[in-house]
Amino acid sequence: MAVYARILRMPGVATIVAATAVGRLPIGISGLAILLYVQEVSGSFAAAGTCAGALALGSAAGAPLQGRLIDWRGERALLPLAFVHACGLLAIWALGAADAPTAMLVVAAFATGAAIPPLSSVLRSRWPLLLSGQPELIPSAYALDSVMIELIFVVGPLLTTVVVATVGPEYALAVSAACVLGGTFMLLVGLRGRGRPEAPRAGARRFGLGALAAPGLRTLVLASLPVGFAFGAIEVVLPAFSAEEGQRELGGVLLAVWAGASGVAGLVYGARPPSSPLAAVHLRLACVLPIATAVLFAATSPLTMALLVVIMGLPIAPLIASRNQLVERVAPPGTATEAFTWPLTALVAGVALGAGVGGALVESYSWSAAVLSAVVVSAAGAALLVGRRDTLAPRSVAA
Repeated sequence: MAVYARILRMPGVATIVAATAVGRLPIGISGLAILLYVQEVSGSFAAAGTCAGALALGSAAGAPLQGRLIDWRGERALLPLAFVHACGLLAIWALGAADAPTAMLVVAAFATGAAIPPLSSVLRSRWPLLLSGQPELIPSAYALDSVMIELIFVVGPLLTTVVVATVGPEYALAVSAACVLGGTFMLLVGLRGRGRPEAPRAGARRFGLGALAAPGLRTLVLASLPVGFAFGAIEVVLPAFSAEEGQRELGGVLLAVWAGASGVAGLVYGARPPSSPLAAVHLRLACVLPIATAVLFAATSPLTMALLVVIMGLPIAPLIASRNQLVERVAPPGTATEAFTWPLTALVAGVALGAGVGGALVESYSWSAAVLSAVVVSAAGAALLVGRRDTLAPRSVAA
């Protein structure tokens, strides 16, 4: 893995990567912390789930607007966003302690999610600048970023569990607030004097399609929705399968194995970037995903399911890494940060939809019905990519 050592030895890069790792921990903390805290103060899982969903929905809705703001104003807009997000987390704590109505908690959760700073998109838009002296490292940098996300989804819930078990879920909200403030401040220090991606041209409209003017970006956004659907459905399938097997506690273990397999595959992918054209690699990975998902039908025990989720996890981080690299290539000039937010927004929306549909299918039929939905929808997404593959040429922007 010498390529990753080379990336981290580039001037200032290790500090920036560490800052974004800390600043993005709320992605893995806040949703679970809100779920546990609201359930504790309200006694209702329905209210808790609605608040956690509102946080995710707010994040998905706010990210493109924040990305456009940063493209116009620069990364200095990150710190006010981090401050608002941190205050929102503490406001949820205060509202819960005051026995506020569920509706107020839902509104606070949505607003808090809408203000989470898009550190992932900022880092991804800066990789070409940070590694300008060694552009051959850029594909590996995107792979490293996708692995970091997988680690956040493992470390964040574990940290939340420890805090909740020792002092209570409200303190997990405080930890999340501290992480977003500290990580964002560290990132701004690391980026100082490093330049920024191309700014919007003078006279360019602040409102309108923006980054979505690129047909290639629209393709990646549309294709991210079914991928997210598959992820959301499987996030329901694994706990449901464990419960059916009489070992409910293994649901979290299976999810961790799934994320771990994806992370390892991402490291391997980034260590030796493929020689094939990037768009072709992305298309192949998208076509592999429904096939890898279908192997879950063969699960007969928690052990076999653990082995099979490893197979399903293998294409995920490489798929996301190659998608992010394509975003950088097709984004219109002056929209770098915003461009990275759109596929992520579609992915999050897909996860929410997939979890809802998957839960209904598990409730009405079985976990295998939810797997089938993930296979069908992800296959449709792969077909869309194949049909629109010509739009993935670099800087494919509508006139």
